[in-house]
Amino acid sequence: MIHRNLRLARLLLPSHPSSSPLSEICRSFASQVSSLQRVAEPSSSAHREDEEVEEEWAGLGFGLMPTDYMYVAKGSEDHHFARGQLSLFGNFQVSPSAGVLNYGQGLFEGTKAYRKENGHLLLFRPEQNALRMQMGAERMCMPAPSVDLFVNALKQTALSNRRWVPPPSKGSLYLRPLLIGTGPVLGLAPAPECTFLIYASPVGNYFKEGTAPLNLYVEEEYDRASRRGTGSVKTISNYAPVLMAQMRAKKRGFSDVLYLDSQTKKNLEEVSSCNIFIVKGKTIATPATNGTILAGITRKSVVEIAPDLGYQVEERVVGVDELAEADEVFCTGTAVGVAPVGTITYRDTRLEYKTGNGTICQKLSSTLVGIQTGTVEDSRGWIHEIY
Repeated sequence: MIHRNLRLARLLLPSHPSSSPLSEICRSFASQVSSLQRVAEPSSSAHREDEEVEEEWAGLGFGLMPTDYMYVAKGSEDHHFARGQLSLFGNFQVSPSAGVLNYGQGLFEGTKAYRKENGHLLLFRPEQNALRMQMGAERMCMPAPSVDLFVNALKQTALSNRRWVPPPSKGSLYLRPLLIGTGPVLGLAPAPECTFLIYASPVGNYFKEGTAPLNLYVEEEYDRASRRGTGSVKTISNYAPVLMAQMRAKKRGFSDVLYLDSQTKKNLEEVSSCNIFIVKGKTIATPATNGTILAGITRKSVVEIAPDLGYQVEERVVGVDELAEADEVFCTGTAVGVAPVGTITYRDTRLEYKTGNGTICQKLSSTLVGIQTGTVEDSRGWIHEIY
């Protein structure tokens, strides 16, 4: 159909330049159809046989698997974003003096698209990602896409890469929105232009252990964030600094590190890439988002779901000493979902927690995943179903 329309447009286009209304209409039609052709038909370098893709779902981890398309839009200093477009996934050029390269002016988000049994795709609370990016953009002196632009861009990216969305229970399509300062700067200042970009990759479990409980190490030498810093926004500059402590812990056999507050070293903050919850009886506690902790969307969802299941939730200061009395501990995040923690090592003491069937963590995880994948009724309007 696309090829036929493109041939038709070229036949209608006069062979010599002309300013007639007909020639302008034909040129516009040819341009639009050609653009549609580029979006609808992956290049040979991007194309992979569906059978090949199907074979990879079984061993899917959390590594980059390049898909067909990404979404790109440009924003200017006046906070106006031009209409974005889909393009083939690939490298793009930025100035060596781009704000993101020189001063770390950038944000990222993470969300997922899930496939229902009927083949439709589901997005989970994408407006929350858009609002969090807007808050972060204000802190980092950047323009931000509107909620509508953000959500529509996610939908376009998911639909254009729909063959990469794993079947139900086999994984999901991870969507990574970026907002980066691509305009050139030399002196310390906000970049004059920003790029809003979304790419995608099919993913499975975030941790190499798969569904096995996590074993965490309480980090006391390094801090993740400090008061009045940027710990509460999802800026790219928050993440590279955690790598040293994380790599050191993984070499010792731990899944990840659990950070304490930078002032007293007595209170829990969060894990490198996810929020933390502790359970005692039917009470669930999680550190309050007081400026150093990222307000995770999975965290927020668990806080809202738990009372429906009969549990009390407390958002407050959580002391590290409370780990010794907890029945369960679990982590939450877009990438990790609701992940049980089996052990936490604090100084020379190894603490163990309940995991498996019948735990509060398992019940919360089942409910949340059910909503995300369409097998549990969404009574809150969290789900966007796209075709």
